[in-house]
Amino acid sequence: MYAGRTLFSQIMDFVPWTSFNRIVTKYRGDVGVRMLRCTEHFRVMAFAQVTYRESLRDIEACLGAQPSKLCSMGLREPVARSTLADANEVRDWRIWSDLAAVLIKRARKLYLKDDFGLDLANTVYALDSTTIDLCLSLFPWADFRSTKSAVKMHTLLDLRGPIPSFFHISDGKMGDALALDLITPEAGAIYVMDRGYVDFQRLYVIHQAGAFFVTRTKVNMKYHRVYSHPASDKTTGVSSDQSIALDGFYTKQDYPQHLRRVSFCDPETGKRLVFLTNNFTLTAEMIAALYKKRWAAELCISARVRAILSADWSGRSRCTDRVHSSCTRSVRSTATGTRQRASTPSERCAASPDRARWRRGTRRPSPAPQLLVAFGELVERGAALRLRVALVSEQVLQRQPPLVADHTHGQRAAVD
Repeated sequence: MYAGRTLFSQIMDFVPWTSFNRIVTKYRGDVGVRMLRCTEHFRVMAFAQVTYRESLRDIEACLGAQPSKLCSMGLREPVARSTLADANEVRDWRIWSDLAAVLIKRARKLYLKDDFGLDLANTVYALDSTTIDLCLSLFPWADFRSTKSAVKMHTLLDLRGPIPSFFHISDGKMGDALALDLITPEAGAIYVMDRGYVDFQRLYVIHQAGAFFVTRTKVNMKYHRVYSHPASDKTTGVSSDQSIALDGFYTKQDYPQHLRRVSFCDPETGKRLVFLTNNFTLTAEMIAALYKKRWAAELCISARVRAILSADWSGRSRCTDRVHSSCTRSVRSTATGTRQRASTPSERCAASPDRARWRRGTRRPSPAPQLLVAFGELVERGAALRLRVALVSEQVLQRQPPLVADHTHGQRAAVD
C-alpha cells in the first residue's frame, strides 16, 4: 500500500505560497483572524473543487470523516460550514483574483510552444461572453430583468492551452462591447470575437495598440469598396476579399482607416459568413480558419463558465460568487499547469516536489507525474460531466427528450 503523501498535498505544492502570502499581506486578509486563515481557506475551496462537493454541509462532512488526514492537507482542524460561509462572505475576493492571475501567468508560459492547429506565431485570443440565468429572490444584486436575475461572464481565452487570461463577472445588462474597455491590447496578438463586439471606436483602440482583430460584420454596416484582392482558390470557400472604407457619419470618424472584408461560404454547412479584420497580411483562408477556431473556443468557454457557476454551494452574495469563481480559476490553472509539467519528460523531475528530497535520502519517491497527469484529465472530464448533467436537467424540466451519446455510431440520439 502506498504510504507517501496524498495527491492533494502534492498538488498544493505547485501553488506559489510566497506570492500568495504577499497578496494576503497586501489586502490584510489575516488581520484579526483566529480560525481559518487564508491559506487554509484556499485549501478547503480547492478541495471542494477537485472533489466536486455540492454544499457547505458536504464539505464539512467530507473533511470531518477523515480527521487524521487533515494535517497532511494543511488544515489544523475540521472546518465548520458556518466558519467557511462567513469567510466567503467577508474576506476580500481580490486575494483569490490576484492569486488566479499569478497561476494563469505561470500556466500560460508552459503552453507557449504548443500547436493549436494553425501555423501562426502570434498569440491568438478568443473573446466571448455567457449569460447565466439566476433566481431573482436569491440573487437580487444580479440586475437583469424584472422577473429574473442573471450574471454575464466575459472570458478572454488563449487558444494555446486553452487558458483563460481574462475573466470578468458582471450583471446581465452589461453589453459585450464594454468588455473591450477592461482588456489591455497586446501588440501583435489576434483577438477573435463575434459581431456583438463590433464597436469601431473600441476596435480602433486595438488597432492603434498594434494588435489585430477578426470579427463578423453587421448587416447594416455602411461602407464602400476600395480595392478587391484576387481570391487564390475559390474551392476553399473564399468568394471575395476586399479592402473597404466606412461610410457612416460616426463610424468613419471612429475608425478612419481602411478595413478588410472577407466573404466566406462554409463548405460543410453552406452558411455564408462575412468577416471584418484589420490584418492585411494573413490569407483569406487563414482569417476564416481563425474564426472557425473561435467556435471550438466558444464551446470551451461555455463549459468552463457553467462548471464554475453550476455548483451553488458557496453562497449567493456578490462577494461569495467572486470568491468562488476566482478559486475555481486558481484550481483549474494549477491543474492545467501541473498536467503540462508532468506530461513533459524534461519537467517530470521538477513536477515532483519529492524527487529532490528523495535524492538527498530524506524521502521515498512518489508517483507524482502519472498521478498529476491523471488529476488534470480528471478535472476537465469532471467539468464536462457536470455540464452534461446540467444540460440534461434543463431538457427534463422543459419536458424534452434528453440527448444521450450513441457509443456505437458516435452520434447523439433522443431518449423516448
